[in-house]
Amino acid sequence: MSYNNNCNGEAANTCKNAENRSERKNKGVSGEFGEEINERKLTELDNIEATGGVVTGKRGESIHCLSIIGQIEGHYFLPEGQKATKYEHIIPMLVSIEQDEEIDGLLILLNTMGGDVEAGLAIAEVIASMRKPTVSVVLGGGHSIGVPLAVSGKRSFIVPSATMTIHPVRINGLVVGVPQTFTYFNEMQKRIIDFICAHSRANREKIHELMMRPDMMATDVGSIIEGREAVEYGIIDEVGGLDKALDALRKMIKEKRE
Repeated sequence: MSYNNNCNGEAANTCKNAENRSERKNKGVSGEFGEEINERKLTELDNIEATGGVVTGKRGESIHCLSIIGQIEGHYFLPEGQKATKYEHIIPMLVSIEQDEEIDGLLILLNTMGGDVEAGLAIAEVIASMRKPTVSVVLGGGHSIGVPLAVSGKRSFIVPSATMTIHPVRINGLVVGVPQTFTYFNEMQKRIIDFICAHSRANREKIHELMMRPDMMATDVGSIIEGREAVEYGIIDEVGGLDKALDALRKMIKEKRE
């Protein structure tokens, strides 16, 4: 399938993006400063399409908004058509944000079903080690390895309607049924619990209890908790959405400047 007579195969997406960009620009602002404004807005739209991130903020303030959505893709490609956050894109972006003197803070918007454990934990570790102010908001869901990602910011929020799934480490595909395999799973699970507890007010025993609960999920063990429960258990700092998250981030930015 091609988008026009000159675009097919691998070039199709590039041509489609160029067509979309040209179409958007034609609908933009006119006048003396129109071209500059349109170009800036098109760049923002391209960044959102390519990476799920955009830099925004008020005068004298620059906030990078990063979305982590769908499934965390790790060492293996996910099926075509599935929404994914690629760790090989996110990690270099986080390094760039940390090094960019013009960016004051990072806002992380989460709606993820989980995914590759090592990739998700790697992203969470990078966010947790950043010196810049970081705030996370769980919208919709922060499931599985999304839990460490949700607590990786210096401050975390969750909307009341959001949910989080906490369950033991699992793997799809061939598993060698030897003690070493289950020891590896157990050690990885401990590292995840350690991370959650180190970056939140959560109690280790409570997290383990929620992970191993047998009566909430029909074909699995674990727990599905709502926004207010996540705060009650100390996993997330506060119930709130974009307004509270931005207020907290701006306060952190101001304090750092002072």
